[in-house]
Amino acid sequence: MKPIDQTMQSLLDQLIADGSERGVQLAVYHNGLLVVDASAGIADPTTGRRVNGNTLFPVFSTTKGIAATLIHLLVERGKINYDTPIAQVWPEFAAHGKEGITLQHALNHTAGIPNMPMGLSHTELCDWATMCAAIADLKPISPPGAEHAYHAITYSWLTGEVARRVDGRPFSQLLHDEICVPLDMTTEMFVGIPDEVEPLVAILEATVDTPAAQTPPQDETPQAIPALVQPLHAWMNRPDARRACLPASNGIMTARSIARHYAALLPGGVDGIELLPPERIRVAIEPRSSGKQKTGEPASHRLGYSVGTPFSPTSFGHGGYGGSIGFADIASSLSFGFTRNRFDSNTSLPRIIETLRKCLEL
Repeated sequence: MKPIDQTMQSLLDQLIADGSERGVQLAVYHNGLLVVDASAGIADPTTGRRVNGNTLFPVFSTTKGIAATLIHLLVERGKINYDTPIAQVWPEFAAHGKEGITLQHALNHTAGIPNMPMGLSHTELCDWATMCAAIADLKPISPPGAEHAYHAITYSWLTGEVARRVDGRPFSQLLHDEICVPLDMTTEMFVGIPDEVEPLVAILEATVDTPAAQTPPQDETPQAIPALVQPLHAWMNRPDARRACLPASNGIMTARSIARHYAALLPGGVDGIELLPPERIRVAIEPRSSGKQKTGEPASHRLGYSVGTPFSPTSFGHGGYGGSIGFADIASSLSFGFTRNRFDSNTSLPRIIETLRKCLEL
């Protein structure tokens, strides 16, 4: 075991031993090399199944960064532009005055349709065609580009259906063909799992000190995250939720695959694979939106990635509910993937990043 890998493995073991975590994975690439591939703890408390490097974790909005990469691939190939109105490739989407919403608005959460359709069942939520029709029929709550409002779940179809319309392949197939196959991780990253990997998926837990552990009231007004999917950890323990395709929020993957994906976005890539050229990444993370959050502060979301991760103000990537995260840092040529399955008010991430910095002398 390499010294840095050993140090980080020891830290994960300690976090499990002192009760800070239940099950975790950590993977880090540095200068194109996998320098940390560590895991610890329990994946399923009912059986005692332990976490290893191949355990799959639901990672919620960490999925958004992967979806963004696929969109940038399609832009790079000239199949669509950031300023293309979504209705140009998805005509039904123009309903209720949405003809001015562009792909850029979708990527930076200024499209004005953050709230989910009302009255959905689990069956409808998991059906792609049904949800596309429901999203196309939504009425915007603000003009395109006017306000940053996190599109927690609607981002799924704003990116995934646009990708399908311009490419022809469903989102899950695009993910498989364009990211998983080139990077040799076809068993480690999914948005909609096949039946055969179900035994590898970690069970999510929530402690009583977090609101996510409580059953929410029924929705009375439109919500970005409706009661249907809450508590979120219980939703992603459902077989139907795991098999559905929601590119905003239901990715199931390993920390290693997350880190490898981001390593392939850094200059030079990983193992000879560079998913996007450096100029495309520069465009993807430069400020573009004039939309403001309700606090009046500029949004951190650029074109699908969030800029300014816990590692560096200039890193880009995306985190997810519960504490999973993936990011790349161009300045240090580092990429990072972290997954966990116990959701509470604590987070081990600052301690992990501080230890990693010391190991790499960054």
